[in-house]
Amino acid sequence: MTAPPNSQLQVRLATADDLAAINDIYNYYVATSTCTYQHEPSSDAERAAWFAAHDARHPVTVAELAGTIVGWGSLSDFRGRWGYRYTVENSVYVKHDVQRCGVGRALLGDLIERARALGYHTIIAGISAEQKGSVVLHEQAGFTRCGQLREVGHKFEQWLDVLFMQLML
Repeated sequence: MTAPPNSQLQVRLATADDLAAINDIYNYYVATSTCTYQHEPSSDAERAAWFAAHDARHPVTVAELAGTIVGWGSLSDFRGRWGYRYTVENSVYVKHDVQRCGVGRALLGDLIERARALGYHTIIAGISAEQKGSVVLHEQAGFTRCGQLREVGHKFEQWLDVLFMQLML
């Protein structure tokens, strides 16, 4: 599927009905990419528990095009301690066959606006350092590099670095 120019892409809050599509998009990358360090696909029950752990202050969104979910994003706790309550971590996943069509940009832009409206102070992104597309997406949205942890992940028989990026709201 390729997003047409000037498409009618809609970003909205996710519902429980979207979980199968969210899981399909995520599990594709579990099997094929280092953008997540998870090794086993998420089950439906795991995805439902993840969704239940998100609330009005930690939204999950989807990007929909012609009735099809083509990406999702979320704001999650950065750390569980009270002192971090004004900081969130973002996630953005785009269906593999519609990358570089503006879906990720739309999802991330929406998450940034939601974070501002919710009164957050900063957003953190933890990105596998070799995921150049994700790094560029975040840089274009105003995130700056703030640290890199070397060889903290391991997948596909390789050691992986995590790049942390931050957007001050």
